[in-house]
Amino acid sequence: MSTLIDTSVWIDFFRGNVTPQVTRLKALLGEEELLIGDLILAEILQGIRDDYDVLRVESAFAPYPVVSLVGEAIARQSARYYRHLRKQGITVRKTIDCLIATWCIVHRVPLLYADRDFVPFVKLGLIEA
Repeated sequence: MSTLIDTSVWIDFFRGNVTPQVTRLKALLGEEELLIGDLILAEILQGIRDDYDVLRVESAFAPYPVVSLVGEAIARQSARYYRHLRKQGITVRKTIDCLIATWCIVHRVPLLYADRDFVPFVKLGLIEA
């Protein structure tokens, strides 16, 4: 089985923070195929200020496949989910999080996350890792 790891978990991992999600990520390393989403990769690399750290992160990600999270079908379904949640009074703060959750739901891939914006998607079929 594969698991997609969200930006929030990777950031805590690289900073050396001890969280339940980082502990779970460490347990998954070498045991399961981890996926890097292209949008997640962009978010992480954009936030790095030091060239050495960029090389360190890219090296750490090298063994894992990078998957494309957005296409027309995902974009349309993501918008449907967003509108559905908004009608329930729930506003997802980031479009990227909506796209990530939608990709995981459509592809039935568990998501390891530490971001509260993903919680409403569990009722829509998001599998928590």
